[in-house]
Amino acid sequence: MHEIELKTERLLLRQWRDADLPHLIALNRDPRVMEFVGPVLIADQSKVMMERSRQSWNERGYGRFAIEVPGVAGVIGFVGLAVTRFESHFTPCIEIGWRILWPFWGYGYATEGAEAVMDHAITLRDLPEIVSYTAATNLRSRRVMEKIGLRRDPTDDFEHPNFLAGNPLKACVLYR
Repeated sequence: MHEIELKTERLLLRQWRDADLPHLIALNRDPRVMEFVGPVLIADQSKVMMERSRQSWNERGYGRFAIEVPGVAGVIGFVGLAVTRFESHFTPCIEIGWRILWPFWGYGYATEGAEAVMDHAITLRDLPEIVSYTAATNLRSRRVMEKIGLRRDPTDDFEHPNFLAGNPLKACVLYR
């Protein structure tokens, strides 16, 4: 399969390269970035995440893109599609998600990248509905979900099965 790149006005979205691993490790170990995702990840977990993304590209033709801001910064995070790996009333499904290094928050990069991914997803054949979900308290990601045209039905909200009762990340909202 050939490498897919997407370009927006300010961003380059591309598939992962071996040299990107330190950037992904830094992203996943920042507690600010991981506040609404779960515990920070160790280096080996980030390596597995990168390999899963590569495997998704090879097997499905989609995955998570590394995000660059040409002329400003190298890899600042990721945005893309992934198959949800837990069971709930809306799974199996394909999720659009993003994660951006903290110094690059507030510039609209997540929205710009997610819009490009949604536009690209239209070109993929036989792709079922795309969803996005987050902790109910994650107002920044919820705003991105709304900006890219996803809508929430409160009857779809759910408790994330990977978190124990009492964990503030357990209560999640679903956008379609």
